[in-house]
Amino acid sequence: MNCFAKRLSWLVVILFILPGDTIVADDGIKLDSIRLPAGFQIQIYARDLPNARSLAMGPGGVLFVGTRKAGKVYAVLDVDQDGVADESSVLADGLNMPNGVAFNGGSLYVAEVDRILRYDNPAQHLKEKIDPVVMNNSFPRDQHHGWKYIAFGPDGRLYVPVGAPCNVCEKNDPRYASIMRLNADGSGLEIVARGIRNTVGFDWHPETRELWFTNNGRDWMGDDLPPDTLHRISRKGQHFGFPYCHAGNIPDPKFGHSRTCREFDPPEVRLGPHVAPLGMKFYTGDMFPARYKNQIFIAEHGSWNRSEPIGYRITVITFDKDRPKAYQVFADGWLQGGQAWGRPVDVLVMPDGALLVSDDRAGAIYRITYVN
Repeated sequence: MNCFAKRLSWLVVILFILPGDTIVADDGIKLDSIRLPAGFQIQIYARDLPNARSLAMGPGGVLFVGTRKAGKVYAVLDVDQDGVADESSVLADGLNMPNGVAFNGGSLYVAEVDRILRYDNPAQHLKEKIDPVVMNNSFPRDQHHGWKYIAFGPDGRLYVPVGAPCNVCEKNDPRYASIMRLNADGSGLEIVARGIRNTVGFDWHPETRELWFTNNGRDWMGDDLPPDTLHRISRKGQHFGFPYCHAGNIPDPKFGHSRTCREFDPPEVRLGPHVAPLGMKFYTGDMFPARYKNQIFIAEHGSWNRSEPIGYRITVITFDKDRPKAYQVFADGWLQGGQAWGRPVDVLVMPDGALLVSDDRAGAIYRITYVN
């Protein structure tokens, strides 16, 4: 893209109409409303990406972007490495909620509702459609909480959650409300942890290698109950309470009579009620001040049915050694006067230490940097 075309693209107004969302114009992005700690800056990294959600970095600086409602996987590239993407293309289209993307061993893995796909050498095929390899197609087909976040763990296996197919329910199929994992070749599918209503974001502690994940609590218990949560998996086979107990200490009105909260592993942090925590990452870069090293950044998508909206922000969990000590707002302003012009979905630490944030309502990706 030449300089003239690149500047012109910033002036074009495109309307995105997404099911369940308001109509948001491309020029509706209001970066001047975003509040950040002193020394931090935010800019648009990429735009014109309807329903941009999960992020994965591939070779040569190619950023892969999953979607939920658009059915597409985008490939985004900053050719001149100036911190603003120059090119974008649709790598795959017509997929079933391809929210999750992960890169491993030269291939891009994409999670649909009921199967995992693999696209080999995708960076070499950005201008053409390529056929995927179906790695595993044994997941449930339920649309409710069926979209997935995926990532490869330190053990080389791909971790895949299966959300509860309901607001709150009890199912005999052990795959529901779980985190599963499988080998990179699609074999060896097994359950890692259970009692997890719906996680759409997780990461591994850089030092302990333990898996931490966000969890979206049930609805229709009021504005303030239950809180959404952050959890840690320290061993295989843990159960975190759903549908019997929420947030570690709140029995479910319907299912809580049959089990006690003491039976289950409590959360590490109780977040805001209905803030909808999605993508999360431990900060492993060197750009931000040292106090952010190995701390967790969480994209809070925002409440959808709370009488007073909450979330629509980036929060940070700070640690004392390997234990959480504080839950604070890092960036907010996507919510203005009770109306949201944007909804953060995922975060990704760039090789240079910048933090990318996807926004599925504005169809954009932001880049947060720190300047001394």
